Amino acid sequence: MLFRKRFLRKLDEEQIINSIKKAENMTSGEIRVHVQYKLKGELMAETARVFHELEMDQTENRNGVLILIVPSKKVFSILGDKGINDKVPDNFWEDIKKDLELHFKANKISEGLSKNIEKIGEKLKEHFPFQQNDENELPDSISFA
Repeated sequence: MLFRKRFLRKLDEEQIINSIKKAENMTSGEIRVHVQYKLKGELMAETARVFHELEMDQTENRNGVLILIVPSKKVFSILGDKGINDKVPDNFWEDIKKDLELHFKANKISEGLSKNIEKIGEKLKEHFPFQQNDENELPDSISFA
């Protein structure tokens, strides 16, 4: 519980949500951040489960991206849906992960998330630019479990 409180103090929700909104204003893609306090099994399997639970696999263009963070284990993962994964270069997610790791290790969690959410938004914009009739299909808020 103490680690959870310390992590939340380092997390500037408003900054992160503003980055999500800024990124999504350029694209039809959807970006979510989810903080999970207990890891229930293997990290990528849990990420896929949460991705489905948050209905990120239901977007029209299959262009949702989830960043899942498990602060108690000091791990995180990124999962993009089929639409965006078919478009980005193989090393794109690895580059995002490496940059996030550097920020997390420096205790600059919110800054790292914001910067990389904007990078993801730029990449989504290349392949899924914002259209006049686009709807925000998913909440921009950070989810917690």
